[in-house]
Amino acid sequence: MTLQDIEGAASSYPTVCAPIDEVDQDIVRDCAREVDVYDFFSGCGGTSAGLKRAGLSPLIAVDFDEGALGTYAHNFPEATPILRDIRGLGTDELEVHFERDRKRPILFSACAPCQPFSKQNRQKSPTDARASLLGHLGRFIERFRPELLLVENVPGIQKGAEQGPLASLTDLLDELGYHHNAGIIWAHHYGVPQSRRRLVLVASLFGPIDLPLATHGTRDMPVRTVRDAIAQLPPLEAGRSDPEVPNHQAANLTPINMARIRASRPGGSWADWPDALRLPCHSEVEGYTDVYGRMAWNRPSPALTTRCISYSNGRFGHPEQNRAISIREAAALQTFEDDFEFVGNLASMAKQIGNAVPVRLAEALGLTFLHHVREHLRVLNGQA
Repeated sequence: MTLQDIEGAASSYPTVCAPIDEVDQDIVRDCAREVDVYDFFSGCGGTSAGLKRAGLSPLIAVDFDEGALGTYAHNFPEATPILRDIRGLGTDELEVHFERDRKRPILFSACAPCQPFSKQNRQKSPTDARASLLGHLGRFIERFRPELLLVENVPGIQKGAEQGPLASLTDLLDELGYHHNAGIIWAHHYGVPQSRRRLVLVASLFGPIDLPLATHGTRDMPVRTVRDAIAQLPPLEAGRSDPEVPNHQAANLTPINMARIRASRPGGSWADWPDALRLPCHSEVEGYTDVYGRMAWNRPSPALTTRCISYSNGRFGHPEQNRAISIREAAALQTFEDDFEFVGNLASMAKQIGNAVPVRLAEALGLTFLHHVREHLRVLNGQA
C-alpha cells in the first residue's frame, strides 16, 4: 500500500449519501450493543463517543495520558479505564477483560498520537518512540484476534519505506487473515464542521469491508460550518468562563494580542494588520498566514491542533469576538455533544480535544461496522 494507491482511491471516493441522522437507525436498533469496543490510545474519548452514538459498546480504554483518561472516565462510567503506556503493557494483563467464550464481536479502535507523522510537526524524528505504537498494537491483535479493527491517523503515517508502521500493520493483518481497506477522507464529508484530512483503515475477519460513504458536501446536504457549530453559544470575553455552560472558557490574551485580534477580520491573516502589530518574521518569510487568524463563520474551521484555543498558534480566533475559541467551542467543532465534559486545566483540555477523533466521523465509521456485522449475520442465517 503506497501513498499513491491511497490518494488515488481517495480521488475517486464517493461523496454522496443520505445523512447519518436520516438513515441506518434500523441498524442501530437491530445491532445495538452487539459489538464491544476496546479503545486503545483512547484519549478523552472522541472515538468511543462516536462509536457509542452508532450503537457500539465501549468497554475498555487504554491511554497513558492521565488528564485525557480522567475525562474519559468522567464521560464513560460504564467502561474500564486503564492508565498505561501500551509499550509497557503485556497482553496477559488484559486477559481478565476478555470473556472466555466470546458472545459478541470485538472492535479494536486504535487512533494513536499523530504528531510523529503530522505536517504540523516540523521536527520529525525517525527515532520518535511514538512512531512504533501501532507495532505494539499488533501484539494485542495477534493475541486476541478482534473481529473488527479501526485505525485513524494523519495521512503521513503511511509515507516512507515499506517498513513503516502502517505497512507493518497491514502485513500482520494479511498474515492473520483479515480483510482490510484504507483511504484518505475528509472529516467535513461526515458532518464535522472542520477541514480535517485523515487516513482511516478498517479491517474485519468476517469478510471485505468498505469505508463509509460521505454524508455531507452536496446541495441538499452541505458541509457544516463554524456558524452551525458554535453560533448558539453565549458571548465570552478572553480569560473568562461562563458559569452556565460547561467548559465554555477562553484563554487570556496579552495586550498586544488583543490589539492584533481587534485588527483581524474573519478568514483573514496578520497581513491585515498595521505594521506596528506585525512580528519581525512576517517581513522575512512568506506563508504562515493561518497563525493569528480568525475563523470564518460560513466555512468549516481549520484542523484543530493540541493548541486549538491559542490565538497565536493557528486560525483559532473567534469569528467576531475578540478572543480565541473556548474549550466548549473547540469541542463543538470536534462534534462532541454539549453534555460531554472535559476535566483538567486549559492546556490539558485543549490537547485532549486536538488529539481526539471527531465524534461524527467515528459515528459514521461505527455505522459502517454495524452494516458489516448485520450483513455477516444475514449470511450466516441464510438470509442473503
